[in-house]
Amino acid sequence: MKYYIIAGEASGDLHGSNLMKALLIKDPNAEIRFWGGDLMEKAGGTLVKHYRDLAFMGFVEVVQNLRTILRNISFCKKDIVGFNPDVLIFIDYPGFNLRIAEWAKKRGIQTHYYISPQIWAWKESRIKAIKRDVDFMYVILPFEKEFYEVKHKYPVTFVGHPLIDAIEAYRNEDHGDFRIKHNLDDRPIIALLPGSRKQEISRLLTEMLSVIHNYPEYQFVIAGAPGQEASFYDQFMKDKNISFVLNETYALLNVAHAALVTSGTATLETALFKVPQVVLYKGNQISYEIAKRIITLRYISLVNLIMDDDVVVELIQGDCNSKRIEEEFKKITVGEKRLKILLDYEKLICNLGGRGASKYVADEIIENHKKKISTN
Repeated sequence: MKYYIIAGEASGDLHGSNLMKALLIKDPNAEIRFWGGDLMEKAGGTLVKHYRDLAFMGFVEVVQNLRTILRNISFCKKDIVGFNPDVLIFIDYPGFNLRIAEWAKKRGIQTHYYISPQIWAWKESRIKAIKRDVDFMYVILPFEKEFYEVKHKYPVTFVGHPLIDAIEAYRNEDHGDFRIKHNLDDRPIIALLPGSRKQEISRLLTEMLSVIHNYPEYQFVIAGAPGQEASFYDQFMKDKNISFVLNETYALLNVAHAALVTSGTATLETALFKVPQVVLYKGNQISYEIAKRIITLRYISLVNLIMDDDVVVELIQGDCNSKRIEEEFKKITVGEKRLKILLDYEKLICNLGGRGASKYVADEIIENHKKKISTN
C-alpha cells in the first residue's frame, strides 16, 4: 500500500515515526511519503517538507504567515496527486490537515485521522468538517471517545496514548551516563523545556531563567527542540549554572529532579517520566486575548485535562513571571506538594490505557482500508 502522512509539529513527528515503524512491520512493502521531521525520516519513507517550516503559533502569527501557509496547502495537494496514495493519514495539526481532508474527500482519497484535533477545547464547530471529510478517527485521550460518540454521534476508535510506548522503549535502551556525557556534576538536575517554536522559546525561556540565580544547589539544563538550531539558544547561555542539550529531552527527563515546562505534549511526557513540574504559558497578548474568549477549558496542560483536576500548577500569561515561578518551583523540589504530584502521576498513567497504540493504529488503518474498499 501507499501511505501519505502529514504531521506539522514535533509531537506529530514522534508519533508519526512510531506509526511508520508499525506500518512497515505490518506491511513490509509499504511506500510512505510524508510531511514531518527527523524522527519520521529515520523511520523510512520520503520526507516532503520539514515541520520546522510549517509551525506558526497563535492567531497573529498565522495571519502574518498566511501567504506561506496557502502556498504549502497548494503544494501539498499537488504532491498528493503525484503520489496517488491508497490512504491519507493526518496527525493532529488541524488548521492545515482539515483543509487537505476536505479536498481529499472530494477526490475519493481515503482519509484517516490519528490524534484528534482538540475540538473539545475550541472550534467545536469543526466536528461538521470531521464528520464529512474524515473516514476514520483514532483518538488517544480517554475522554475524547465519549466526546465524539455521545455528544456528536461520530464513531471513533480509542487506541491509548502512544507516549506510553515511546517512553517505555526509550527506558529499555542503553543511553550511557547522561551526566558524564554533558559534564554535569552530582547536583540535582532541573529540566527546562521551553517549547519547540522560536516565538514561545524566546518568551518562556527568559522567564524560566529569571529564577535560577537563587538556586546554586541545583543545575539547570535546557532541552533544545529538535526543529531548532543549537545556535539559536546561544543568546540564553550566559550563566554558568545553565547547560544545554539538543534532541535529548527524554534523556534529560530521565534524570531530572523537577522541571519547568511549556504547555503542550511536553507536560504529559514529563509526567510519564514521573518528574514534578510547573507548567508555563505566555503568548502574544493579542493572540492570548482572542484565545481566552474562545477556549472554555479549565486547564491548559494535558496532565490536568486528563485528570480533570489541579495535579500540576499552571502559570498563564500574567501569572507567568519570576515571582510566581519561584514560588511554585520551591513546592515541586521538596515537600508535600511534590509527593502529591508523584502519586497523581500514577493515577494518570492508569487512565491513559495500555501499551501498543502505534501497532493498534497501524492495524486499524490497514484493516479499515480493506473494509472500505470491499464495500465500494
